Formats: sequence, C-alpha cells, structure tokens
Amino acid sequence: MTMTVSPESAARQACRASGLADRSLTQLHQHATSVFLLLDAGLVVRVSPATQLQRLETAVTLTRWLVANGFPATEPADLPQPVAYEPYVVTFWRHYPQPEGGLPSAGRLGGLLRAFHSLPAPPITLPQFQPLSSFKDAVESSVGLEPTQREWLAVRREELLDAYEELDFPLGHGHIHGDAYPGNTLWDQCSVKLGDWDEAAFGPREIDLANTFQGVRFGRTAEELDEFSNQYGYDISRWPGLRVLCEIRDLHTLGSYIRRADRGDSAARRQLSHRIETLRNREVQAQWNVA
Repeated sequence: MTMTVSPESAARQACRASGLADRSLTQLHQHATSVFLLLDAGLVVRVSPATQLQRLETAVTLTRWLVANGFPATEPADLPQPVAYEPYVVTFWRHYPQPEGGLPSAGRLGGLLRAFHSLPAPPITLPQFQPLSSFKDAVESSVGLEPTQREWLAVRREELLDAYEELDFPLGHGHIHGDAYPGNTLWDQCSVKLGDWDEAAFGPREIDLANTFQGVRFGRTAEELDEFSNQYGYDISRWPGLRVLCEIRDLHTLGSYIRRADRGDSAARRQLSHRIETLRNREVQAQWNVA
C-alpha cells in the first residue's frame, strides 16, 4: 500500500535526520510552500515540492554568499541542506520573530533591491528567468480547472510571452530576486531582511520592480509606490513595458491557487475563480484578496 507523505511528516523527518528535536514544530502557513516553525531551535522549516530541489540548492548557496558579503538576506541554517523526502524537499532558515504593526514598507524593499542589484555577480550560476514556466505546469496538470478556464489561461500566457519578447529593458540584465515584493521582507529588530529566494535568477532588473506595482491589486497606494521608486532610484511607472510585467505577475500568482484548489482548498478555489473572472473581463483595477 502506498503511503502519502504530508508536508508536516516530511518536515519532522528532515528535522530528525538533521539532529533536531521536532516536538516544538508548528505550522505557520501553507501556500506554494508549507512553512513550519521549529520554536526550540529558532528555525523556520520550509517544505517545497521535490521539483524545486535545484532551485533550493541555488537559494541556499546564494543566501549564504549574500550574508557573508553583508547583504541583509534571510539566513539559512548552518546545516547540510536541502533535505529531500519525496515528494518534498526541506530547507531550514533562521527564524525572525515579527513585531506587531505590519510588514516593512515598500520603500524599505526599494532600498534593499537597489543594494542587491548593485552587488557584483554572485559566484554561482543562476537559472535564466523564464516567465510563466511554473504557471504552465500548474495549468496543464490541474484536475480542477474548467476546460474554458484552462484554454483561456493557456492562450493568455502565450499572448503575454509574445509581448514580453518585444520588450526593451533599460535597466539591463543581472541577478534578480525573482519574487521581490513587500510580503517577502521581514523585520529583524530595527533592520529589514529580504527572504524567499526560491525564484532567484538571471534576468531583467525590471522584474524585481514590477511585482511591487502589481500590488495595487491588493491595495498598495500611490504613495507607497512613490516611496519604493524613490528608494530604488528609478521610476518604473514611466516605462511602457510595466503593464506587460504586471499582467505576467497577475497570471503567475494564480499558480499556487490552482495547486491549492486541486488539493481541495475551498477558499483558494473561490479566490482563483474571482481572479480568473476579473482577468478575462480585463478589470485592471479589480481588487484581489490573499486567501
């Protein structure tokens, strides 16, 4: 009989294999990645699909280099990792307890990205940025999407990739975070860390800026966007390619909701349907929720 390994079971096995007691393990949240807190060790345990193994190896190596060079990245634990437990792969990170009062501002992220993009090239080979590649896999493997939804998403993806190929990127290409937005920043007392490095790549620098502007879907204000641009030192809103990158980001955000809906998450299914409907109707100002 085939036994299904849960993310929690994989986290506990990885903890024990790494010499860590797992009794204080509790779940923090589950989205594209299942995230647990190992309170006694002061660590965050992240459980990702095994298909992400190579990217996670890159993320651990990159962040160790960044921390060693004084960049405020979230710090991987000093353990042999990633640890593979099919169908998952597990990584360990230092825990940063968060104060009351919300996330760091968009402006703090702008300053972090300016510093990150100014660093010399890291001594590892980063994957080439490939927009909507994981999204394609999510759509094609989904068991829950309606046929009309699947067809529209596939066609829309091709349209946006064609538009992307026509873009000219004034900031050039280099190392990018790939998933930079204020939600991936953390307080470390009075300073701010940039986390979630799973999508680090070599690509257009504008990718790291556009994600914050796509946040108007979630209520980000014009004042926040101005602060972000001022701290980075470039106003991407004046660049005509921004809309294409924001629309690519719109589709990209659907991937985790498709996977969660396929697993029976009803809240994710409702939010997914809402997002697809607003995209099909070209409601560019429609507000989305984080379910």
